[in-house]
Amino acid sequence: MKTKTLALEDPQAIPTALEILSQGGLVAFPTDTVYGLGANAFNPQAINRIYAVKNRPREKAIPVLLGDVSDLEKVTPPINKLAQQLVDEFWPGPLTLILPAGKNLPPQLSPYPSVGVRIPAHAVVCILLRGSGPLAVTSANISGQNSPRTAQEVQEQLGGRIELILDGGRTPGGESSTVVDCASSEIRILREGPISLEEILSVTQEE
Repeated sequence: MKTKTLALEDPQAIPTALEILSQGGLVAFPTDTVYGLGANAFNPQAINRIYAVKNRPREKAIPVLLGDVSDLEKVTPPINKLAQQLVDEFWPGPLTLILPAGKNLPPQLSPYPSVGVRIPAHAVVCILLRGSGPLAVTSANISGQNSPRTAQEVQEQLGGRIELILDGGRTPGGESSTVVDCASSEIRILREGPISLEEILSVTQEE
């Protein structure tokens, strides 16, 4: 397989990516942290390919990225008040919420009855996500290797294994997103990242 690279500002970049994703292909693209590798979140075969090309352990679930809050209903039942407060305050941004998985999500996405969900703070990628619908996205690297911050670094690790790389230049990198478990009536902070524990608590404890 030959991996194609298109500049993110190329007029054909988003249409080409949408066509590939709709056919079960894999596309790498920049996010607000590192380059991600995306597939249609409702396509079991495409999700299996993510695990295969990354050599990713099956016990590691794959998060879902959305382009708009209105897409939440496609991947999870109605969220509770605490989760809604966090969505309103921090999305788009570096906050992943663990939510009950919707019944229409394929089991290949996660070995658990929950799913990690985020809206990235990257305007062009959100245009892609609004066109594609929810995407299963994880870092565009071989598991255990450095997470790529440039299209060239993606090419070095995944070239010949995926259909398309969208080159948006160097990404900010930095910390992985803060992860908050909202799958039950009480929230649990699983990983503190750019959004601090204090910021989370200040929002959820307000009345």
